[in-house]
Amino acid sequence: MKNTLIIKAGVLGCIAVLGGAFGAHALKEILSAEHLASFNTGVRYQLIHAIVLLLLFMLIEKYKSKQFLIASKLIFFGTILFSGSIYLLTLKNIIGADWLKFAGPITPIGGLLIIIGWIFLIIGGSKLKAN
Repeated sequence: MKNTLIIKAGVLGCIAVLGGAFGAHALKEILSAEHLASFNTGVRYQLIHAIVLLLLFMLIEKYKSKQFLIASKLIFFGTILFSGSIYLLTLKNIIGADWLKFAGPITPIGGLLIIIGWIFLIIGGSKLKAN
């Protein structure tokens, strides 16, 4: 399906906006300033990378670049792991699920996938021919 990447971007963007509103209204009084800042970092990264996925969709459509396709997959899954683990870690005390601390090591793995995705974007861009 050609529109899968657009749908993924839309889902990430929608969840990020909902998460931002949830953080600003419901979590503001419950979380410490440090935990709220961490939660907002997850939201910010998720929203930024939702937009990046939309741009990658356009690049893939125009250039049919394998590197851009790989970048989109790495950035999508990296964002899920990065932001998702931050959400779990910041909310584990609220929902009484201390076992969610397993998510701690997942955050840097997600970040690494995002970084590698950006590297694939750079590689794909360097292979484009000047018009």
